[in-house]
Amino acid sequence: TNGPHAARPPPTDIKTMNAATIRTLARGAASKAVRLSATSNTAARPTTRLFSAAAAQTAPELPDSITRVGTVSAFPNEYPGQNYLFNWSLNADGVTPLKKSAFRIAKPLDLKVAGLDLPKKSPLNVNAKGERSKVPEAGSAGLDFDTFDDVLQSTKDALSLSDSLFCPEGHVPGSRTGVRVISNVGSSLAPDLVAYLDRMPKKDPKSQPITCYVLSGAEEFSGYAIEEVEEVMEDKSRVAVSVATVVVTGKSPSLKRIVAGVELSAGG
Repeated sequence: TNGPHAARPPPTDIKTMNAATIRTLARGAASKAVRLSATSNTAARPTTRLFSAAAAQTAPELPDSITRVGTVSAFPNEYPGQNYLFNWSLNADGVTPLKKSAFRIAKPLDLKVAGLDLPKKSPLNVNAKGERSKVPEAGSAGLDFDTFDDVLQSTKDALSLSDSLFCPEGHVPGSRTGVRVISNVGSSLAPDLVAYLDRMPKKDPKSQPITCYVLSGAEEFSGYAIEEVEEVMEDKSRVAVSVATVVVTGKSPSLKRIVAGVELSAGG
């Protein structure tokens, strides 16, 4: 019966318990012990936090290296103005486009890619005979080699640091002599150079027999040099070839001065 004097179940005597009952009690005790252990470990375990670069900037006690965690980059990372093959080719000419903005311009469409206008007239005839006397050859009475080499190197360095490089390529008009112009001058020069040079087949970029380094915003200088270098041919043979370097710098280098240097180099 129910009530305060209800009969209680007899105390459990382990001697009278069968094997099944003992196993059931053991499992219950073990399960309870596991739950208690898990709860204890969770409370004692330190919390793991993931730090982003933004969070690291607000925590000055963290090492600087933590700000580099999570940086993502893609390879190859090419886009208009950033072409690995062309950049390596410019590097062979002594110019490294550090601002990752160098445009190879071999046809009018390349002007559009570079954000420039098409030439107003094409082909463009340029009469530069009156400028030839202002572009002395290195080694002549008007220009020694040391001066030319110094200006050439400083011009290469300045072009490497330019925000953008515009590099028209083509043949000297009426010939098959290749020309590459490396310049920091865009809209006021590149379209006219594209219109002046004869278009040549566009292949993988490589150095040309005539390389012009044109820098605006610098002291005025003009000069060119012709030298022989050894070139490896497709059949692995080595031949001596003539190459020319033209340097034109100034506040605003003129098209005629550049053309004069190109014509003098081609005629040399």
